Amino acid sequence: MEVFLIRHTKTAVIPGTCYGNSDVDVADSFPEEAEKVRGRLKGERFDAVYSSPLQRCRKLAVYCGYENPILDDRLKELNFGSWEGQRWDEIQDPRLQEWYDDWLSMPAGGAESFLEQHNRVSAFLDDLKETEYGKVCVFAHGGTIRAALIYAGKYNFNQAFTDDVDYGSLVKMTI
Repeated sequence: MEVFLIRHTKTAVIPGTCYGNSDVDVADSFPEEAEKVRGRLKGERFDAVYSSPLQRCRKLAVYCGYENPILDDRLKELNFGSWEGQRWDEIQDPRLQEWYDDWLSMPAGGAESFLEQHNRVSAFLDDLKETEYGKVCVFAHGGTIRAALIYAGKYNFNQAFTDDVDYGSLVKMTI
């Protein structure tokens, strides 16, 4: 199955703010950014279109012509717990350094580790493989896309953050 993974466009959040699982809106630059994404998808036909339920992904799916994407909570960004909404450089939690040292298994802000995110994204992809779909589009987040690429064997956990997954980018993979 061919999977098109699309990262949402920029958000209306102040740069440097932790907002993973928060339902933040898109930036004022959304129409220009979304138009580029729509152009990349022109002429593509999908058997199904999925989206994170967070509005920054849903709005992009709708803008690209997919009025009713299938919403799945497993596609959400990492839950940063008590760190959500704080500027990274202002987080006073002593667990922050522990998380930097062990982002794979340490729950961010007491909520979720990257391994837990990977496991929920993997469960989504396992379920997707059980369908008869040949080509699927998924509107998601940077961490979600990284987890999917690990699942597909494109990266291992140590390589997951070596490349940027830019806002509005399109990544294709086969599962």
